[in-house]
Amino acid sequence: MATELWYLFPVATAIATIAMASGVGGAIFFSPLFILVLGLDAQVAIGTALLTELFGFSSGLVAYFRSKLIDFKLGKDILKFSIPAAIIGTLVSSYVPSDFLKALFGIGILYIGIQIYRSYSKEVNEHKSGKNQLEKGNYETTLIDSRNQVYQYTYCNKPRARLFGFIGGAFVGLISVGLGELLDYHLVSKCKVPTPVAVGTAIFCVVITVLVASSGHFYEFFFNSQEGVIDQVVNVITFTIPGVLIGGQLGPRLQKILPEKYLKVGLSVLFAFIGILMLTILFI
Repeated sequence: MATELWYLFPVATAIATIAMASGVGGAIFFSPLFILVLGLDAQVAIGTALLTELFGFSSGLVAYFRSKLIDFKLGKDILKFSIPAAIIGTLVSSYVPSDFLKALFGIGILYIGIQIYRSYSKEVNEHKSGKNQLEKGNYETTLIDSRNQVYQYTYCNKPRARLFGFIGGAFVGLISVGLGELLDYHLVSKCKVPTPVAVGTAIFCVVITVLVASSGHFYEFFFNSQEGVIDQVVNVITFTIPGVLIGGQLGPRLQKILPEKYLKVGLSVLFAFIGILMLTILFI
């Protein structure tokens, strides 16, 4: 075991906490970390990030399940599209050059960051003008959590949600990220689904989809890769998996107390920074 990688434990804990609080895939942080800091090949980094994310999201899923904040009906509808797309993305990724994966990752993350900030700005403007007041009494779903908090909302524009599920699933298989981010954007910004429910449901979808995608990546890149790759992966996950298991429990608690506006602005800035950084290294 490479003990010099001990720092991955606190880093993984922090990443998983942020991911579980926001519904954003932890691989969005782990992939560039593994590529830029550890120097792993892009495909191996993506597969390792997916494997790490799977443990973290599974831990978070348990916490959201106990809190009764998962809309399983909504989640199952999206999974019908995200799972086949993840399989396609995983198969295609084995034929894509590493530099192209890095470029695609950078562009995708930069775009998501911009969209999150635009969504936040729109909500602020609507709040000031009073346009974000929802009509009461016409909700499709009523959900009561473990604290007896009542959430009422409507799963709107199902064709778009399914499209986002398909695109997000393909991105998960191809570059390890995308599904949670797109679902959060659609459910919270477009459908006005309460954030705790949207995050819990997005995590449910991501866990199942990542399970499919990570299985394909693990087989393709770890068992059919060059000698020494498995040792690299084991050294990394020895520290990251314990960290994400802890962060998976801390994130849902943080989500309850962290102001949503600060979370959105912070994530948008961070995503933009990661995207620009990934694109910059292609020219170095």
